[in-house]
Amino acid sequence: MRYAIKIAARYLTASKAQTALLVLGVAVGVFIFIFMSALIGGLAEFILSRTVGDIPHITITAEDTDPPLLVTPPGHVLLASERGSTRTATLSQAATWAPLIATVPGVIAVSPQITGAGFLTRGAQVSQVSVTGVEPGLESAILNLAGYTVSGSERLGAGVIVLGRDLTDDLDLSVGQVLRLQTAQGATALLTLGGIYQTGNGSMDGARAFVSLSTARSLFGLPQGATRIEIKLTDLNAADATALRIQALTGLDAVPWTDGAAQLMEALAAQAQTGYFLKTFALITIVIGVASALLLSTYRRRPEIGIMRAMGASRGFVVFVFVTQGALIGLMGGLTGAGLGYLALLPFPTRDAFRSGTLPMDITQGSYGLAILLTVIGAIAASILPARSAARVDPVTAIGQ
Repeated sequence: MRYAIKIAARYLTASKAQTALLVLGVAVGVFIFIFMSALIGGLAEFILSRTVGDIPHITITAEDTDPPLLVTPPGHVLLASERGSTRTATLSQAATWAPLIATVPGVIAVSPQITGAGFLTRGAQVSQVSVTGVEPGLESAILNLAGYTVSGSERLGAGVIVLGRDLTDDLDLSVGQVLRLQTAQGATALLTLGGIYQTGNGSMDGARAFVSLSTARSLFGLPQGATRIEIKLTDLNAADATALRIQALTGLDAVPWTDGAAQLMEALAAQAQTGYFLKTFALITIVIGVASALLLSTYRRRPEIGIMRAMGASRGFVVFVFVTQGALIGLMGGLTGAGLGYLALLPFPTRDAFRSGTLPMDITQGSYGLAILLTVIGAIAASILPARSAARVDPVTAIGQ
């Protein structure tokens, strides 16, 4: 075996220019494979971060209890009270469930919230807003409110409200001004504008107001509990399994973000399939290049192969020599292409630094090891046909050439 490897290495070094050109061709294919892996993977991460990064991965929402349907005997009159439209459904044990949910593997943040509708008033101007009460210290647990704040602070406290840029522009507001917030239940509070955020989402920036959980309790008349619990995960792709685990643990209806996101999932799946096709074509190019070069090498070395066969070398030995030669070409080309791919991806921003207008390349998804492994396997597969062709050479005919 060592002698066969030595002969294969000698064949490669005998024609250095041809070997270098062949290794370079393999390296280019590997480079394309790694580049496409980083691009497709980074683009998927960018899309998910922009669409799912600032929303809860799992949501538990309180549901209204429908009044029971009562059946009365004929001739009797039954008076029943209808459920009030202003009554707010609550998760009464949210304070107990939140620490329990936080112990579930993969959960990094649990945010009990109180939500409702209200009217924001400044002088004669009135705007309808969606009010979200968040516990102080958890302002950026789900939505990265700190990262989106453009003026003031995202910190919530008693008597503080944080609004979006579009809404503050419509009402001509600035940090420090006092506003009046009235809920649909008739409760009113005077609040100070503590911060202004801008997410780029017009529906949020123009209609969503954040207050502290205690302020929301006063406004909506909820001394305890919450109307919803939002949950953030380390791996958003594990939302379905984690939601089932939370549901089994608490008995609550935990809804993962994937519910209602079928179109997004289909688009990501189609994008991944496109990446597979492109990477497959890169591997096919490598296989064709190695096979054609080894076929040419086999033809040129027919006299040498004939001498080996005449001296007693078996067909298996000849096959091993050329297969080893293909494996060495694949290994050298794979390592060279992986190194070039890594160096080319270094200048691009990391996954956490993706910004609009930049190419979302994720260096961590280059699939370097996979690219090298597939390249070596492809090169070995490409060398089998030339190796078998070399093994079938007739010694007498080959030496005569």
